Amino acid sequence: MKILVCLSKTADTTARIAFDAAGVKFSEEGVQFILNPYDEWYALVRAIELRDAQGGQVDVVHVGSAASDMLIRKALAIGADAAFRIDDPEPDTRSVAEQIARFAASRGYDLIFTGKETIDYNSSEVGAMLAAALNLPFVSLCSKLDFSDGTLRCTTDIEGGTQMVELRPPAVLSAAKGLAEQRIPNMKGIIDAKKKPLEVLPAEAGSALVTVVRYELPQEKMGVKMIAPDDVQELVNVFKNDLKLI
Repeated sequence: MKILVCLSKTADTTARIAFDAAGVKFSEEGVQFILNPYDEWYALVRAIELRDAQGGQVDVVHVGSAASDMLIRKALAIGADAAFRIDDPEPDTRSVAEQIARFAASRGYDLIFTGKETIDYNSSEVGAMLAAALNLPFVSLCSKLDFSDGTLRCTTDIEGGTQMVELRPPAVLSAAKGLAEQRIPNMKGIIDAKKKPLEVLPAEAGSALVTVVRYELPQEKMGVKMIAPDDVQELVNVFKNDLKLI
């Protein structure tokens, strides 16, 4: 089984968010970056498990700059066989999907994994766009995956419960919590990762859908105001004057 896992770089959840003076670009100064957890913990690990059970190869691909190479090497240390980076430093969602689609189109992947979303923008768009570009079936929010007799059996999260989906590869799946368990690279994996290939590919022009006008930080949260349980009038005043809800 030949599998491709799409990787994203995201800011650590403890990072302090700031923007440049014009407010149009995220400031990376002093920010610690990580592999997007949905890509690393669930998509990548389940892909490796399938390869180990079925045989084959797991490739990873990332669209970004050389600053991401260390994170890509982490994916190799966890167990991916080969890595590719498409050299596009500031892609938007549509461009990422198009770049990966062009890369994957002629390589014969049986499965392509994405995380269900990134933990920074939470757009949950790349998987569906990629499947559409490749004209492949797409299963989103996959929390369990079995493969036997040439058939993929997926459990996906839906409003109020789950549903079962069966299909045959090739296909694109977005990985949700529960699909696998996080793996920590061991020393052998870290050493082996240095010997595995990381190929850099040139970017091609994409068709961006979004233009950033300005980023703004949300307003600071209000402090807690305690109101006696029987003071209904004070509660109404808060809704009316402080929160402007009535």
